[in-house]
Amino acid sequence: MSSLLVILIIVVYLAVIFYVAFWAEKNSKSKWVNNPYIYTLSLAVYCTAWTYYGSVGLAATSGLTFLTIYLGPVIIIPVWIILMRKVIRISKINKISSIADFVSLRYGNNRFLGALITFVCVLAIVPYISLQLKAISETFNVITKHHIIGNSIINDTTFYIAILLAIFAAFFGTQHTDATERHKGIITAVALESIIKLVFFLIIGLYVTFYLFNGPTDIYSKVSKLPNFEIQQTINGVEGGFNWFLLSILSMIAIMLLPRQFQVTVVENEREKYLKKVTWLFPLYLLLFNVFVVFIAWGGKVVFENQQVDADLFSLLLPLNNNHEFLALLVFLGGFSAAISMVVVSTLALSTMLSNNLIIPYGFLRKYSEGESEENTESIKTIRRLAIFSLIIVAYFFYKFFTLDRSLVSIGLISFVLIAQLAPSFFGGLFWRRGSSKGAIYGIIAGVIITIYTLVIPFTIDSQLISTSLINEGLFGSNILKPYQLFGLQIFDPVPHAFFWSLFFNFLIYAAISVAIKGSYRERNFAEMFVDSNKYASMHEDAYVWKGEAYVKDIKKVLTRFLGDKRTERALNLFYMKHNLNKNIQYADARLVNFSEKLLTGSIGSASSRILISSVVKEEEISLPEVLNILDETQKAKASNKELKERDKQKDEFLDTVAHELKTPITSIRALSEILLDDEEIDTTTKNKFLTSIVSESDRVSRLINNILDLEKLATGKQKLNLNKNSIETTIQKSIDAVQQLAFKKGVKINEEGVKNTTLLYDEDRIQQVILNLLSNAIKFSNEENGAVAIFTYINENKIEISVEDNGKGIPQDELDLIFNKFYQSKNQTVVKPEGTGLGLAISKQIIESHNGKIWAENIKPNGARLTFTLPLNSN
Repeated sequence: MSSLLVILIIVVYLAVIFYVAFWAEKNSKSKWVNNPYIYTLSLAVYCTAWTYYGSVGLAATSGLTFLTIYLGPVIIIPVWIILMRKVIRISKINKISSIADFVSLRYGNNRFLGALITFVCVLAIVPYISLQLKAISETFNVITKHHIIGNSIINDTTFYIAILLAIFAAFFGTQHTDATERHKGIITAVALESIIKLVFFLIIGLYVTFYLFNGPTDIYSKVSKLPNFEIQQTINGVEGGFNWFLLSILSMIAIMLLPRQFQVTVVENEREKYLKKVTWLFPLYLLLFNVFVVFIAWGGKVVFENQQVDADLFSLLLPLNNNHEFLALLVFLGGFSAAISMVVVSTLALSTMLSNNLIIPYGFLRKYSEGESEENTESIKTIRRLAIFSLIIVAYFFYKFFTLDRSLVSIGLISFVLIAQLAPSFFGGLFWRRGSSKGAIYGIIAGVIITIYTLVIPFTIDSQLISTSLINEGLFGSNILKPYQLFGLQIFDPVPHAFFWSLFFNFLIYAAISVAIKGSYRERNFAEMFVDSNKYASMHEDAYVWKGEAYVKDIKKVLTRFLGDKRTERALNLFYMKHNLNKNIQYADARLVNFSEKLLTGSIGSASSRILISSVVKEEEISLPEVLNILDETQKAKASNKELKERDKQKDEFLDTVAHELKTPITSIRALSEILLDDEEIDTTTKNKFLTSIVSESDRVSRLINNILDLEKLATGKQKLNLNKNSIETTIQKSIDAVQQLAFKKGVKINEEGVKNTTLLYDEDRIQQVILNLLSNAIKFSNEENGAVAIFTYINENKIEISVEDNGKGIPQDELDLIFNKFYQSKNQTVVKPEGTGLGLAISKQIIESHNGKIWAENIKPNGARLTFTLPLNSN
């Protein structure tokens, strides 16, 4: 196929992607942009050119081992959802924009830790980006039969594609200085590319399986005759099992900690509820992507059995071998989509980390602290754009000089192992309060050094064909220091081997140093906030502990240099309104200090924001007990305030309901009275009807007032109980006799066979009032066709239980406690709203509690509700 034609198609394709991204940015509120499907599909940036081409190559050379890269994420998804929900909440509260920010904030905004994580991520991801460029270059050369002379850059199409990708990422990824702003354009474009690469991969899978061959059985029958086939399709015993296990764990970590995955999962998350869709849709996506991998790999092995062909390129070479160039072009575009998605999102994430955790805190912080807001904003954008270009160009040269002769999988797995070095500090920080910044730093350094020694150096030696005895004889000729058999461990393949030892020493050092050396008060403060995120989530700024002296004007001056006057004023006004503070306050408290740090975090990172705010405040050291006491007191105060607000709300609702309940009958009485007064010619029948209604409404008002007075007296203890020894059976019988006529009218049968007699001390009138109320409600809400009510007693050592059951619809689960509130009436019992004041059960509760008893409601099977109250037995 013509090179010019393919280049033209690439340009058109990129133009479409650019347009989609541009449209999404302009329509960022559209439901087409904001929905769980776009979010879930953006997570498929995990499936890169490695997935598209490398999985086939790995399946062809190593059998089913390729599955470990996808089994890990699928297995971990349920736990991943829980973890990510916690991480997302913490990140949103603290305006976190990268994994480096997240980890450094957990350990007290440690600047060096943030820079170290950034360095590790760059070290891991630049080769990974080069892998994508390698895939683009090789597949372009295959489909166009183009050959690059030497190391020529001018004639290399991949170089120009890399420049275009850099422009795309720089344009859409740096429109805001606040890195926590959602990148709707990029995410929508990535989601579209996720669909494209999946559809095109499924097409080639169907083509190979059902066009070139007669289905899976046909492919299997032919490939199974090839040498070593059976061996490749097995796990290879215990040793192979350990390798599978470690590679699965490695991919579990990668799906959470790769910078691009953290970017799309956490930073770009619009709504937490989108995670529900991820639970089933993302595993389904991975499953579909891997359905045809083995069949393409087997088909390639059969077709190219006696030819020296790169197995990574089977999905492209198979259609070309049969002169189906259009299909090959679709395959190329699918792989191209997989590659550019990874490149764009990864460089976006890394550029933010480089600017916020390395370049600004170690080079430009003083300049920014003295500059103007517009100047600073443009400078930050420029730094990120240059970072994006630099990353892609460095990756391009890495591809040219280091990865040309290596498989896609080998490069990708090295990146995975390096990223895995963040795991102890990341997960330890989420669940272990004692984890310290020193432990995290030394653990990561140790892990990276071991990874470099056991994997990166041997890989470089192999790729450059360097003659050395290091691999075969070990450092200083020591057998226990062989890179691939460290300390004599021989059962693992190179990648699982490096992963095991690096993570072992990383975790060991992290734990040992954290136990031996206590973190600062600031670290322990954030440890409490991260580990107990649910406990402190509602407190936000109040959970941040700080002691010292700070002037609002100084903090405001710092904010203005980065946010400008308008944004600073708006942000501070919202803060004052939220906390009900006077705008003219001179001194800043812990809440304002924390709020200010968060405002700056998105633009310059958590470490730099802390340094800048610290430069204008005088902070005092706080001991760990003080931190915990302050957090505890703050939480108690918060809970107390919440209770007081709830009480005020209930009081207001109570008064509103009283006014409404009184107003209704009084309005009716007044209207009827006015008619009788004004109309002298009204007939006797109508007059009697009106007078009867007036008497009825007056009784209703009287009952309501008496109930309210009873409730108030009982609640305040002013109502004295007339306590005497009474027969509970007699009291129940009196109550049943009083409601018998009501039951007869509704056709309800009352069963009292379960009543057992005993004598105890209680106010008979009040307890009869409770039983009457429960019986009346049970009759009212029993089954309309065959209503039945049962009352029974149960006596134990120190109390008696009296229960009333009906066979109605029951009480909604969320109303079982609410029905005892004042004026509360269940909403779902009948279509017509039940009559009554809604005070009966509230009064009953007060009566029972004044007798030192309890009352509760529960549903019974198959239908109905049971209300039970207890009275203490008195032996005197």
